[in-house]
Amino acid sequence: MVVNKKMKIKTKSKALVFALAFLTATTVCAKERANIYSHSRDVPNKELISETGSRVKLDAFDGDFVIAVFWSRYCVPCLKELKNLSNFVEKTRNDGIRVIMISPKGEWVSGFVEQRSFLERFEASNLEIYVDEKEAVASAFGIFSSPVSILISREGQEIGRIRGSVAWDKPDVIEYIYKIKAKHG
Repeated sequence: MVVNKKMKIKTKSKALVFALAFLTATTVCAKERANIYSHSRDVPNKELISETGSRVKLDAFDGDFVIAVFWSRYCVPCLKELKNLSNFVEKTRNDGIRVIMISPKGEWVSGFVEQRSFLERFEASNLEIYVDEKEAVASAFGIFSSPVSILISREGQEIGRIRGSVAWDKPDVIEYIYKIKAKHG
């Protein structure tokens, strides 16, 4: 009996250590996945389509620090980060950080109505959405998988990328984004 209890305690302790390591690894990966450039780059001069139907280029967001998230409705990591992104937007809304979601137009048979309904199911209805009509913007950025988040300075320059999904609403990730924004604008 005593041996069984000791084994159960050891097993529970190992499980707890593993769980803690896994949880902290998720947020650490956000920093590891970030590639911040030593020199900024021009953003492609291609158009996105907004939810209102207007055509917009990424330089139209000058003045805001933009996180342009390229995602797909068929990408499981993309879906997992939707609620985190929504929470991130709520926490950073008034701090000059703008998150825009960019998906391939061909994924949405019923257009933005379908996309908006889809986001509501994932508790992410507050996200600003755009479509990449012929995936020209993604291609110009060299993006062929998702999710990829492009970090764009207030001056409209690409300053870095984050590949893969991120626990956006974790305090250390938010702090990291604020530091990037402060340093690179």
